[in-house]
Amino acid sequence: MTTNTTATQGTSDIHSDIHSDIDSAIATAEAARTRLDLAKSAPKVFRAIVGFDAAARAGLDPALVELIQIRASHLNHCAYCLHMHTNDARKAGENEDRLHLVAVWREARHFYTEKEQAALALTEAVTLVADGGVPDEVYAQAAAHFDDQELAHVLALILTINTWNRVALATGKVAGTDERR
Repeated sequence: MTTNTTATQGTSDIHSDIHSDIDSAIATAEAARTRLDLAKSAPKVFRAIVGFDAAARAGLDPALVELIQIRASHLNHCAYCLHMHTNDARKAGENEDRLHLVAVWREARHFYTEKEQAALALTEAVTLVADGGVPDEVYAQAAAHFDDQELAHVLALILTINTWNRVALATGKVAGTDERR
């Protein structure tokens, strides 16, 4: 039996070239960014958002935190935050199928617990609040799965990711550049 090492090497070279091209494109996009850096221009404001975010996620399941942040980032078209939070979810051991399907979770409910579904529905309602408010049914479903303290933290987390999405979009953050490191 013979193996085709040339084909394997070729595939490896292609992946290496793609990653090199992506890294180069990210560096070029970041270098071209001309908008302000909120952390440098308004450090007290930035630290307040960081503190709000940390307080919001306290006591919540890390997988749920990432699902909420990913879904809001989808809805807000925030590639910077979507890239960051899908990577965070992977590092925390999140399942690839769940990550790929969170944008269409209603069609793939069997991948998510009822509690996660309630949180995702609430995330959508709060994120898209201008489209009709937060329906009583969506709120009641979330309240049925979370105690008052947890629900308050879920709501706060939804508010913080929406704030982060708006910061990233308004300041032109580039997907692939995680400034937390």
